[in-house]
Amino acid sequence: MQRRQGRVSAGLLLLLYQISQVGLQNIPSVTLGVLALNIFLFLNPVRPLPEVCISVHEGFYKKNWQRLLLSPVHHADDWHLYYNMISMLWKGMMLEKKLKSVWFAYVIAVFSVLIGVVYMVLEFMFMKILDDPLYEMNCAVGFSGVLFALKVLNNHYNPGRVSSILGLQISSKYACWVELVAIHLISPG
Repeated sequence: MQRRQGRVSAGLLLLLYQISQVGLQNIPSVTLGVLALNIFLFLNPVRPLPEVCISVHEGFYKKNWQRLLLSPVHHADDWHLYYNMISMLWKGMMLEKKLKSVWFAYVIAVFSVLIGVVYMVLEFMFMKILDDPLYEMNCAVGFSGVLFALKVLNNHYNPGRVSSILGLQISSKYACWVELVAIHLISPG
C-alpha cells in the first residue's frame, strides 16, 4: 500500500494523456480542481496511507477526524487514482454543467465527508452484527464512494438513459450498482 513520493507511473501517465485528450479548456473548473488536487496528493501525499485511511478504530475511537478529509483524496496506487479520476472527469463534466460550479463544489465537499461517516457506520454495524472486531480495523482511502454518490445524482438528473458497463447495455437506474460490483471485481479493496 506504500508508494514512493513523486513517482510517475503508467496509470498516472495514462490519466494525464486522457485529460489532455479532453483538453483542459473543456473541463469545468471544480472538476479540474478535484483532478489536480488528487493528482498532487498522489505525487505528494500528506502522510503515508496507513496514517490517512479512515476506519472505525482511527476515525471514531481515536477521534482522528482529519482522516475524513484526507482519506478521499489519497489513493492506494496509480491505477486506483486512474480509475477514480477518469470516472470523476466524466461525471464532473456532466454534473458540474448541470449544477453549476459553486453547487457542484458544495456537493463534492459534503459527499467527501459523508462517505467516510457512512463507511464507519457500515463497518461498525458489520462489526456488531457479525461479532467480528476486524471490521473496526478495515481502513479505506480513495474517491470511489464520492464517485458512487455522484453516479446516483447523475442518474437522478438524467433518468431513462442507458449506460455501457464492460460492454453491457444497462439502464442508468441500475448502472451505479453494476459499476460498484465491477469496480470491486476489477480492484478489490
